[in-house]
Amino acid sequence: MENEKVLKVIEERRSIRAYKPDKVPADIIDKIVEAGLYAPSGMGRQSVIIIAITDKDTRDRLSSLNASIMGSDGDPFYGAPAVLVVLADKTRPTYIYDGSLAMGNMMLAAKALGLGSCWIHRAKEEFESEEGKELLESLGIVGQYEGIGNCIIGYAAEEPKAAERKPGRVYKIE
Repeated sequence: MENEKVLKVIEERRSIRAYKPDKVPADIIDKIVEAGLYAPSGMGRQSVIIIAITDKDTRDRLSSLNASIMGSDGDPFYGAPAVLVVLADKTRPTYIYDGSLAMGNMMLAAKALGLGSCWIHRAKEEFESEEGKELLESLGIVGQYEGIGNCIIGYAAEEPKAAERKPGRVYKIE
């Protein structure tokens, strides 16, 4: 029965692009972050680090930075009250995959815990900028970390529609 619940979460998870302003409890965020830390990593090296941002000013600064990178002045975080930034150690050959798996785990955990999520790109560019580097430095983060993605989380303002799966994407050799 538990296996079916996991598969149901995988099938029902969708990217949410409208959030309620309600704050996400810290213990829920901690569970989602933990799910990201338990993602598989190349040779078990655990190259991923996660910055959990719930401070509104910091969240808004990161949103503005992200928007400026894509040439917009909107909120690329769609009003989500929390951002979980995934970075990974560039010295590891599997760092992009490690970070991607962490993002996937966190989005699935968010769904399982009743929250919405969405992967927002441009974390690489955010943390290559002076402002991004300053944020890392202020947290004592040193090393060759590259931004992999911003996992925005919060309570969905509306239920997304399920997308049909495209046919013809599986080939079997039996």
